[in-house]
Amino acid sequence: MDAQHTKWRLSLSKLVLVPKESLSIHFPQQLDTVKSVNAVDTIELMDSGYYERYMLSNGESLPAIQKAKQETHNLFMDSYVLEFLDAPKIGSERDFQKSILENLKNFILEIGKDFSFIRNEYRVQVGNHDYYIDLLFYHRGLSCLVAFELKIGEFKPEYIGKMNLYLEALDREVKKKTENPSVGVILCASKDDEVVEYALSRSLSPTMVSEYTLKPIDKSLLERKLKEYKEIAEESE
Repeated sequence: MDAQHTKWRLSLSKLVLVPKESLSIHFPQQLDTVKSVNAVDTIELMDSGYYERYMLSNGESLPAIQKAKQETHNLFMDSYVLEFLDAPKIGSERDFQKSILENLKNFILEIGKDFSFIRNEYRVQVGNHDYYIDLLFYHRGLSCLVAFELKIGEFKPEYIGKMNLYLEALDREVKKKTENPSVGVILCASKDDEVVEYALSRSLSPTMVSEYTLKPIDKSLLERKLKEYKEIAEESE
């Protein structure tokens, strides 16, 4: 680590000790996640390119994807960095779920501070059939239940139908009258945005499709993408 990077990290460590309003100088107001964690966690978020990933996630998207983002107040990102999971041991969705449970604090730090974990393999009953939601959370900011479906492969359109069933069951049987409609997040190893757009176009339930990586993201690549996005935005004004 060079001297300039070391100085930057030390400065950041001091920065997170000041009132959270000061952080708005360096982060958009929406980035509430990084305003309530300690210095070490904040540095890890920045090293993972959290700021760049958040900003890129809130760029222009295909219509159905943009609609889903707006319905969830742009709180979910297109990609998540889960490098803290034990990648060699993840050979199935069950392994994926187990690894997240073993690293739950880091997972919540990555997806956002307002999430409260309810349980894994949450059972919902529809007719004479039992269905199990991989991970169920409650989001205080959205005042709703959030169901996570975990996939170790590429996104498939049929995942949307299954998530719609989960969300409808939650809204009918679990959601309180004072709470908002449940939200779904399908977390896949990869996705084709055009396929996601088609799959979401007729979906009535607010559902996000995000991809994840188990390896550190090249932050310089994210910075270049963000710079290109900003330049395109400025040219269109």
